[in-house]
Amino acid sequence: MAKARVAVLISGAGTNMAALLYAAKAENCPYELIFVGSNDPGAAGLEIARAEGIATWAHSHKGMARGAFDTLVDDQLHAAGAEFVALAGYMRILSDDFVERWAGRMINIHPSLLPRYKGLDTHQRAIDAGDSFGGCSVHIVTPGVDDGPVLAQTPVAIVPGDTAATLARRVQFAEHQLYPATLAAFVMRDRSPAYLCGRVRELAMALPDANETISHGMPCFGIAKGKKFAYFTEDHHGDGRTALLVKISGADEQAALIELDEARYFRPAYFGDGWIGIRLDLGDTDWDAIGEWLRKSWLAVAPKKLSGLMGAAEDL
Repeated sequence: MAKARVAVLISGAGTNMAALLYAAKAENCPYELIFVGSNDPGAAGLEIARAEGIATWAHSHKGMARGAFDTLVDDQLHAAGAEFVALAGYMRILSDDFVERWAGRMINIHPSLLPRYKGLDTHQRAIDAGDSFGGCSVHIVTPGVDDGPVLAQTPVAIVPGDTAATLARRVQFAEHQLYPATLAAFVMRDRSPAYLCGRVRELAMALPDANETISHGMPCFGIAKGKKFAYFTEDHHGDGRTALLVKISGADEQAALIELDEARYFRPAYFGDGWIGIRLDLGDTDWDAIGEWLRKSWLAVAPKKLSGLMGAAEDL
């Protein structure tokens, strides 16, 4: 399985970037670092990346509008072939447009137990509040500052006499353990059968009168008291695939799809010419397209009265 291509954005020393980089050297790590960028050409972390053979880029944001600078960064990320972005001490508030471009594919590490102490001075704020623990969190990046869904956290005890500096040092140890493991799990999410099944379920169950059952040992989606329009398969009959099976018009369409992309489409065993298998475990699933496949498959089995209602709703 190809490793996920991760770009890291930094503004300073790059210690968390280095933790990600050295973790990526393990043979079983599911990601590789392919690019390190910075808004500060003097950021010390850039030298670490260069020494390790990682492509780097830096440009000062000073004098540039936020959106214009973020477009420049986005161009570099795409040119590098990045699939995911990890923020590691990147001290820039990102524009909403940039965040939207990388929605669901960008994470950040923050030195507090979110949702407590978003923003700066997190360690001193935790000490001043009399907290027993500080810590760190990895979260998905959304437009709100430090506001996205939390993926993982590590609490770090606050000991008597702690200062912001002493607590920060111990939290940094925790960050270097937490971030690589969380990034590894995050990039594998798109290949996880449980995650993939959940995405299919969400799309399928949004269709009118859809229900879910187990059929042939697989999650199966149909119209209530009617025909089945989709199956979710995981290693069905030992084929090693995680896939969606949907209805199609017949053998000609099946053959055309397989010829178009034989790595993605396949003829599902025991289902005949009226079905196509679509692999979901390749790491690049287009979920809008999957939603459309489910909709068309639903229409293929829906009673005319029900399908007519859907058509009327889409015309509004």
